[in-house]
Amino acid sequence: MSLYHFVEAWRFVFSGGLRGASLVAIWLLCAAFSPAQQSAQTPELTRTVRTWEFLPVVGTRAGLFGNETGRFEAWVYPLKIFRDFHLIFHVGDRALPAESLARTLTVRPESASILYVGDSFRVRETLCVPVNEAGAVIQLDTETEQPLDVEAAFTGDFQLEWPAALGGTYVDWDAKLHAFVFGEEARKFAALVGSPTGGDAHLAYQTNYSSAEENSLRLGVAQRGKETRVLVIAASVGGRVEAEKTYQRLLTSYVDAMRESADYYRAYLDKTVNLELPDAALQQAYDWARISTIQGVVNNPYLGSGLVAGYRTSGVGQRPGFAWFFGRDSLWTSLALNAEGDYSTTRTALEFISKFQREDGKVPHEISQSASLVPWFKDYPYAYVSADATPLFIIAMNDYAIQSGDVAFAREKWDNVWRAYQFLHSTYDAQGLAQNAGIGHGWVEGGPLLPVKNEYYQAGLGVEALRALSNLARLVGKDDISKQLAAEFESGKGVLDQAYWSPENKIYAFALKQDNQRVNEPSVLATVPMWFGLPRAEGADEMITHLADADQQTDWGMRIISSQAKVYDGSGYHFGAVWPLFTGWASVGEYRYHRALSAYSNLRANALLATDGALGHFTEVLSGDYYQSFATSSPHQIWSSAMVVSPILRGMLGLQADAEKHQVIFAPHVPADWTSFAIRNVRVGGVGVEFEYRKTADSLVLETKRTGSGEFWVEFSPALSKRTEVVSVQMNGRALPFKLQPSTSDQHLSVRFPVSNGPNTLVVRVRDDFGLALANELPPLGSASRGLRVVHESWNASQDELTLDLSGLAGKEYELAVWNPGQIASATGATLSRAGKLQIQIPKGADGTYVRQTVVIRFVKR
Repeated sequence: MSLYHFVEAWRFVFSGGLRGASLVAIWLLCAAFSPAQQSAQTPELTRTVRTWEFLPVVGTRAGLFGNETGRFEAWVYPLKIFRDFHLIFHVGDRALPAESLARTLTVRPESASILYVGDSFRVRETLCVPVNEAGAVIQLDTETEQPLDVEAAFTGDFQLEWPAALGGTYVDWDAKLHAFVFGEEARKFAALVGSPTGGDAHLAYQTNYSSAEENSLRLGVAQRGKETRVLVIAASVGGRVEAEKTYQRLLTSYVDAMRESADYYRAYLDKTVNLELPDAALQQAYDWARISTIQGVVNNPYLGSGLVAGYRTSGVGQRPGFAWFFGRDSLWTSLALNAEGDYSTTRTALEFISKFQREDGKVPHEISQSASLVPWFKDYPYAYVSADATPLFIIAMNDYAIQSGDVAFAREKWDNVWRAYQFLHSTYDAQGLAQNAGIGHGWVEGGPLLPVKNEYYQAGLGVEALRALSNLARLVGKDDISKQLAAEFESGKGVLDQAYWSPENKIYAFALKQDNQRVNEPSVLATVPMWFGLPRAEGADEMITHLADADQQTDWGMRIISSQAKVYDGSGYHFGAVWPLFTGWASVGEYRYHRALSAYSNLRANALLATDGALGHFTEVLSGDYYQSFATSSPHQIWSSAMVVSPILRGMLGLQADAEKHQVIFAPHVPADWTSFAIRNVRVGGVGVEFEYRKTADSLVLETKRTGSGEFWVEFSPALSKRTEVVSVQMNGRALPFKLQPSTSDQHLSVRFPVSNGPNTLVVRVRDDFGLALANELPPLGSASRGLRVVHESWNASQDELTLDLSGLAGKEYELAVWNPGQIASATGATLSRAGKLQIQIPKGADGTYVRQTVVIRFVKR
């Protein structure tokens, strides 16, 4: 039920339409607009057109890539059909370019609509790429006061995706089909672009005395009132007959195809983990991040289905962003897919990557969509250029097996993971750490941070791969190998920490040189080993303190290195830029080591990009100096979307499914001022579970519901302040044993309980609960950072004093939200407002510079 129909129904009630209606009828009306009904709605975002922003509309077999003015190019993988598509409106003797009249953009998962408005007409252009069709639909809804003709024009660009090529190509007009027909000499590849109302076609031509690059057709004059026109794009790698079948099918059933695509995304949101969060921006970003991530699935007619890396326009070239298959991109993305319960897509990605594993076990880095048409794996240097895809493959396979319980797939792929380990082992240096030198790049592909022997990032992944493979071996019944690898892991973990920890700088070094000397550059890449819990708690805490300051953390995410580094350049792709990928790594790592305030700032920095770039999507890379995407960035980058999902589910909510143990770990670090939230559709095996969390000043309540049969356990471990006392824990009114696990910044209650079919209400009574919260925002486009940084928090031994090391713009005032402000007796360096906010005045300094401020909070005596 839409909001419109809900409001109209209530008007009917109060106008007497239900005179004498019972309270039951009114309750049923309210129920019709319940949150459950809302979750079935298709997400939608609308804003005023930004002429420079990227606009993607994609399915698994095709894509439209352009900008918000309506100029775009069309792809049916692996074919590019045309570029520079645009509309021209003809009113009387005037020809009006559509881009000058673009006013608003509305995006949905399956489509995008641009509203063009003239003096006497408006046209809504809806672009849709049906999920499983080798084509696209453009629907034009016109509303006019006088005759209006719409012309569609484009530049033909019929070619294969990089690096393959077609020979001689042509485009003709087929009057019977009302369509342009694209072809080539071998007659293997074909495409059609047309409309049942199309006519007055003009073909591009070139002679020795004149030429025209554009093809165009008129869609027919719309008379006064409302009318609809449609234009269809279809293509095939099997020849013209197949392309025509797709073309005709879309012409006759495009309405159904658009509806089915909307249903596909709606069902996807419903079947994966659902959240109800008090942070509306975070809620919206989570839903769109799931959509953007699944839009990375591409079904290539030659190679099969896998995950591509991202999308942007190709212009006059043959590469639409990173719309080809990448190993490490798929593997990092799979961790988000597992977290949200989309095991099917993870399995598809792992299956695809494993098909192209090298004989010696090395896992591929890049696979072009035209790889089968050229000697890609033999003559091109890109296929196996990275080293990190190999350990990531082992890690991702284990994560999938743990959460999905699909041990049969792990057994089927054992040879692949074992060969990956054999290759990884062959890259070890004398210390037993995975190398980059002579093997392939880790994260950094070029620039002044190189050369190095092995990055901490790569060496850390190599160590974690040992733990992952040990568990996989155990799952498939290879106990001797499992024990051997477990021992290797324990040894490697210690060697890793000793090799990269710099005691004099209190950081983990970026890398080791050939002589094993540390490259003592603090880098956000250190948060990757933190993601997996590899560093010592004390070392990780020191490293996070370095990373949380303003030289490393911007308002829009994490720089790869400090802005104070000698080699830093804010425009440096691998030596200064901000990647949402880095920001996601940092957030998960910070949550793992209980640094929730900086973790949430990084999480929100990524999440807010959903509505501040390519609408509903997340960019690849931004400037390190100013809030602005790189001109070369892929604005719809798949692992950037994944780095909203993983920090929310794995980081903030601490969700981890374990199918073998029939349990879910739920260890949340939610902001202190969140009083309620819900998690639904968490699935482990055949059991589904949902959580509803509420808190007051003296209690936490967790209600757990389940569906399905079988054993099911929850390990609940919420973060509490070090000052909070737990008075009692009860499940359905009965006392439940619990433990408290302290860290440097907080403590975690730990309880484990089975979830029955009946009510499962856990009540935790607390005393002296306390917390701080910071909800950061993105700055205006083009601005430098201006937000507050929480660099470090430390408690005294008696937990009656908390010291905050903060960093903010010189002379600026900030606020921190306070949970239970009555606990504060006094504060130095800040004041407590009547509204219960902690107000911090940063000392004066040079304009635009960040200045440190120490705040000491003293608490009332118990």
